[in-house]
Formats: sequence, structure tokens, C-alpha cells
Amino acid sequence: MILSMTGFGKGETQFSNKKITVEIRTLNSKNIDLNFRTPHSYRELESSMRGEINKKLVRGKIDVSVFVDNSGSATNTILNKEVIQNYLAQLNDIHQGDTTELLKMAVRLPDALKTEKEAIDEKEKEALLSLFTSTLEKVNQHREDEGLALKKDFSLRLGAIDQLLKDVIAIDPERKERVTEKLTTSLAQLKLEVDQNRLEQELIYYLEKYDITEEKVRLANHLEYFDEIMDQDAANGKKLGFIAQEMGREINTIGSKANHAGLQKIVVQMKDELEKIKEQLLNVL
Repeated sequence: MILSMTGFGKGETQFSNKKITVEIRTLNSKNIDLNFRTPHSYRELESSMRGEINKKLVRGKIDVSVFVDNSGSATNTILNKEVIQNYLAQLNDIHQGDTTELLKMAVRLPDALKTEKEAIDEKEKEALLSLFTSTLEKVNQHREDEGLALKKDFSLRLGAIDQLLKDVIAIDPERKERVTEKLTTSLAQLKLEVDQNRLEQELIYYLEKYDITEEKVRLANHLEYFDEIMDQDAANGKKLGFIAQEMGREINTIGSKANHAGLQKIVVQMKDELEKIKEQLLNVL
């Protein structure tokens, strides 16, 4: 099964007077690259979330955001009385003005407010982790949907290369005849006596250098193997990448041995299709 590394999932839940939202975005990456943005009170749960990600998302650039909206009136931000009183005393030393005005100034100064760490109970932890797990499932569903689109595109490209390979097979006998005819004509123009046995040996040697039978067979095998790997359940992006590289080697070799304008044109078309496959493979898990 083809899975894309591009995915998105969003989940929300209500716990007590809080609305908790989890968003997970994934992009392609050679390895797993995690980035968390969570409230301070939830930091202790990051290791658990990281473990779930490693199991379910495998690799990719992954951004996790957790947002908390306190719909109630409770707040964990309080006045830092000692600091404010100290500010007031210093302000009075500078200028003995209206106390209310001085207080307005004091509460705007650094550290006048402090945030107490909010403890979360086990039920809230369970609610968040449950929400996180369900959001991961949405990400994977998104990845599967993207993967189906990628597989469809790969199948079209593979089909195009396979048809071009059939064109190569059809044109190859004509290419060999042209090469033989070209060599014979060139020798005839020299008006030299030629040992026919030696000529035949040299022709065989020359034609063997430009023979593409092995390349045609290997390319056909690679196309078949690529299609087979796409249907495997395990993550297969890296393996498909290796197969695409091998396909490229065979196509390049056919091009270097072509010595035929029509065959060269087919090779260029093959390269174009393969390049599009390689671009899309960067996004396959």
C-alpha cells in the first residue's frame, strides 16, 4: 500500500471548563522530525505522544500543536504582591503621586503578574491522549487517501514507460540492420579488399557493444517489481526509490547504446516519465 508523508488531522474535545484542540501536520522527510507546541502543563505527556507517533507515522516532518481554551472564569495568573509593593515603594521614592496612578504603572512592570503551574489530573491526561490517538488516525487516513492518488499516478507513468519499452523492442531489429548497413557501406566506399570472415567478426563485436537485450529485460523486470512493491502493506517509499534508480540506469544505458535517432527520442520520453515518478517518490512513506 502506498502511503503519502503528507497528512493532516484535527481533533477537539471538551473537558470540564476547557476546550482542548489537537492539530497534527506531516510533510516529507528522510527521517522522523518532530516538533511539539503544547501548553506547559501538558509537557509531561510529550514522551507518550512521541512514542505513538514513532509507531504510527514512522517518518516525516511532523508538527504537533495542542491548544487549550479555558471557557470558565478560573485563571492561574495572579498578582505578584511582593514585587508590586516593591515597585510602589521605589516609585514613591522617585515621586510621591497619586497611589492609584502609581499602582497602574507598577502592574505593567516586569514580573508584576505570575502564572502558577496548573496541575492536571489523570482523567484530563487520558482525555488528551485519547484525543491525540484519534487525531493520529485521521492523519493516517489522510495519508492513505493521498497514497491512493500517488499510486494511480505511478501506475499511469509505469504504463507509459512499459509502452515505450515495447516501442524500443519493436524498433531494435531495424536499428541493428541500419548499423550493419552503415558499416558495410562505409567499407565499400573505401574500395579496399576486405576479408569477409574478419568483417563478420568485427560486425558481431561492434553489434554486441550496442546490443540492448539485457537492458530491455532488466527494465521490464524493474517495472514489474515496482508494481509488486506498491501493493505491499509495509512502508515502501525507500525501496521504490531504489527500484526507480535502477530503472534510470537501464534507460540511460539504452540511450548510450542507441545510435539511432528514433530510439533516442523514445529514451528521452522514458526519462521524462521516470523523472516525474522520482519527484512523487520523495513524498512516499
